[in-house]
Amino acid sequence: MTAVRWGAVTASGVMTEDPGVTFSQMVALTTRLPRRGRGFWYSVAIDLLWPLVVLFVRMRMAGRTNIPREGAVLLASNHLSFADPVTLTAFALASGRVPRYLAKASLWKAPVIGWVMSSGRHIPVDRSSVRGGVALDSASTALEAGECVIVYPEGTFTNDPDGWPMRGKNGVARLALTTRTPVVPVAQWGTRELLPPGKFVPRPWRKVSVVAGAEVDLSDLYGLEPTKAVLDEATARIMGAVTTLLTGVRDLPHPGSH
Repeated sequence: MTAVRWGAVTASGVMTEDPGVTFSQMVALTTRLPRRGRGFWYSVAIDLLWPLVVLFVRMRMAGRTNIPREGAVLLASNHLSFADPVTLTAFALASGRVPRYLAKASLWKAPVIGWVMSSGRHIPVDRSSVRGGVALDSASTALEAGECVIVYPEGTFTNDPDGWPMRGKNGVARLALTTRTPVVPVAQWGTRELLPPGKFVPRPWRKVSVVAGAEVDLSDLYGLEPTKAVLDEATARIMGAVTTLLTGVRDLPHPGSH
């Protein structure tokens, strides 16, 4: 299998060529994936799912060097399918990081999945209560410990029929500004075809593209009171960077750009 060369796009909209990954490179990564801090059940899940991703998903990755190999970082991604956490975890691991997720609290009550979420020290978000602030506190603690935390700013799958990101919620912006943690935008495409909505069995050999862009510049907002206007501005920059990346992955202009 030859290397895939495809057009990636930086957060500033500059097109570049990225070599992607070959099948043999994915296989070689298997023994080099980071293991420290994965926890037993999270590690079992990774060890079971990674070979399936290698064998049955045509992964294309770009921008892995934009993810720092150590230190706190927030990865902000669009959200399309239940397959997203699998392919995004594979991308983070291939970039040298073990990711923690902000995820809905109900997952901790699910059989087996709950073990994985607890083992992996992921961060539950209870959307039905006033305890949402607890999740941000837990995420702040993880970032203080130098973790890589993945967030879906939209909070759920996009409801846009063409798959474009919706407006993001302000939680990731508040987290980024209060902790001054770098935010790296990530765009995924193809996971809807891999695992369509309402389906439970993935369709093999679908192409999934994942690209990380340059850190979103929020430095001018540090130190400001986190008013709604400030948080809205930070959120807009983050979602704008994600959307710009997605236009490059899809090679299709966002309809709002006209």
